[in-house]
Amino acid sequence: MGRYERLREGEKGAWLSIATYLGLAGVKLTIGYMFFSQALIADGYNNAADIVVSIAVLIGLRISQKPPDRDHPYGHFRAESIAALLAAFIIMVVGFQVLWGAGTSLFGETRTESPNLIAAWVAIGAAAIMFAVSWYNKRLAKKINSQGLLAVSKDNRVDAFVSVGAFIGIIAAYFHLGWVDSLAALIIGLVICYTAWHIFRDAAHSLSDGFHEEDLTPYRATIEELEHVHGLKMIRARKLGSSIHADVVIEVEPHLSVEDSHEIATQIENNLKNEHEIDHTNVHVEPKRKK
Repeated sequence: MGRYERLREGEKGAWLSIATYLGLAGVKLTIGYMFFSQALIADGYNNAADIVVSIAVLIGLRISQKPPDRDHPYGHFRAESIAALLAAFIIMVVGFQVLWGAGTSLFGETRTESPNLIAAWVAIGAAAIMFAVSWYNKRLAKKINSQGLLAVSKDNRVDAFVSVGAFIGIIAAYFHLGWVDSLAALIIGLVICYTAWHIFRDAAHSLSDGFHEEDLTPYRATIEELEHVHGLKMIRARKLGSSIHADVVIEVEPHLSVEDSHEIATQIENNLKNEHEIDHTNVHVEPKRKK
């Protein structure tokens, strides 16, 4: 399965998340307002914000499928990162809104009414659904090697735990501890803001050509195990969405012909692509230095 086919396959997970979040957000907000649960309302807004994330990933997957053109010779793979960056700002606004509502309810003069147990069952049912969606998206992400969809699966799992937290808060509030429900909403608001920061940090790191040094270790091993590579002078990489591009400088015996050196470079490109899903590698060959 090629890169573009994998991107199209990943759309299934994004659409599943969007449909699930739409349904859960509507149910949670409706039940939350009807039965006075700040935690369930906050969880509903959390799911509403996650719709933005899933749509951003879907749009990114769609744009990333566009082939290279004159203005984008490396393709459009960074569309995923740009969409995620915009989504992070929207999610942060939602997080602040939830924090404001929870803080006003928790520290204001008017205490929160004890919610109905219906809100609790909605929360725990939603948690079970999100665990299932997370499991599906994680399997699909590993199958097609999609970093964007893997991030969605992690977000799904976090949402499941948030719903578990909302369930605990609602149960406690039912037993005349109304402030616990508001406290749970406050914690959920913090989780939303943390999720926004996490998405922003990863997207900004990718867009600024950041690449973790430890991630280069397996690439080095693949190159250095080749027989005719006598030295690896430099290797660096950068992410373009879910695609990785690498630059490599190796040393070979000075007596090798241009054709032989080219064959070694081609072998490095193929090995990195087959073993590590690196779509493009630029290999520079230099003669081995005399000691």
